[in-house]
Amino acid sequence: MVSLPSQLFEAPRDYRRKSLGIALLLLVVWSAVTFGIPFFARQLGFQFLGWPFSFWACAQGAMGVYLLIIAVYCVYMNRLDKKFGISDEYL
Repeated sequence: MVSLPSQLFEAPRDYRRKSLGIALLLLVVWSAVTFGIPFFARQLGFQFLGWPFSFWACAQGAMGVYLLIIAVYCVYMNRLDKKFGISDEYL
């Protein structure tokens, strides 16, 4: 009977655990920005050209955070791919 090294089974499990971990962390950040900040934006309110300025500022800041979330995910996953020797090239 052939015995396979345990590294063959641990590597995919570690990769999956780490990739799901960063995805969940960034999902929590996304939900906090999407639902948490607008909830408190009313307290910062003043009118700017007839529109509530706080909601406009919140929307503009949220777009920046969303772009940052995408950049963090891409950098982290590229480093994780290199660490585990995963290539995105197709044969």
